[in-house]
Amino acid sequence: MMPLPAKSFCSTAQEGAQRSQTVGEAATTEARTSKSEPESTDAHWLTAEERNQVILDLKAAGWSELSERDAIYKEFSFKNFNQAFGFNVPHLMQAFGFMSRVALQAEKMNHHPEWFNVYNKVQITLTSHDCGGLTKRDVKLAKFIEKAAASV
Repeated sequence: MMPLPAKSFCSTAQEGAQRSQTVGEAATTEARTSKSEPESTDAHWLTAEERNQVILDLKAAGWSELSERDAIYKEFSFKNFNQAFGFNVPHLMQAFGFMSRVALQAEKMNHHPEWFNVYNKVQITLTSHDCGGLTKRDVKLAKFIEKAAASV
């Protein structure tokens, strides 16, 4: 019996059909009906057309494509560490810094950025590891990140 591939909700219609033929109907039924992971409609690869458009939009916002893998990257600079990460308790509406906001949104999306923070700098790389590359979920999180950065 062929081993099952790792569970992934990343697919296109064509890839789903190929998976059914390769793995077998019983395996695809099991993967489809498993509730161990939340399903996400954003965990789909981008078509070539979609990818070309979103890459242009993301590059215009300062994101860059990584040459060594299918991912996007951006470095953000803030006034200080509190803006980048932390809390400003007297102003409760601005209580969450940039990283805190992104972390909460990423958790809601079941998506987790790769990031690095030193003082007021935050470097972020987005890719969908379970899909092996850039997906609609990455684009959605990148757009949220842009809004979060603009609001601190």
